[in-house]
Amino acid sequence: MRLPFQVHASDVDETPHQNEAPAALARRLALAKARSVAERFPSALVIGSDQVADIDGASIGKPGTHERAVEQLRRMSGKAVVFQTAVALVCKEAGFVAQDLAPVHVRFRSLGDAEIEAYLQAEQPYDCAGSAKSEGLGISLLSAIDSDDPTALIGLPLIRVCAMLRQAGLDPLRTAA
Repeated sequence: MRLPFQVHASDVDETPHQNEAPAALARRLALAKARSVAERFPSALVIGSDQVADIDGASIGKPGTHERAVEQLRRMSGKAVVFQTAVALVCKEAGFVAQDLAPVHVRFRSLGDAEIEAYLQAEQPYDCAGSAKSEGLGISLLSAIDSDDPTALIGLPLIRVCAMLRQAGLDPLRTAA
């Protein structure tokens, strides 16, 4: 968006709470990440985002290992999955907080083990929710995508971010370099 920015990691524990719905988990983590970084940069507009794959109401997070990625992709094969992508914008000094959720409905093709293995060897998406890295070869695993904010599938819903920035008084079109 041609806006100057810096990236800073948060120190948020991403462990789901017991019986926490996927959308609620994504929203909680996005806000917690933004607030965590805003503590260190109180005058900055801080964006936090999180994505949780939702299959039949169950959260599927980052696999972390090859074995878990295989398991996740087998489970999603041939099914509809909702990638719950939440974003929060916080400015501690101004007392500004905005938050939104951009669900992306995805249909996975029926996947064979050889396809899953080839994909995982090529992409190694072990830090992606549901092992699905759609900005790369993960797109080949899908048969359909439905969303009003297509950038949300990659992990940061930019339509929502632009709206929040305008709410905070920063118009991306007037401040772009």
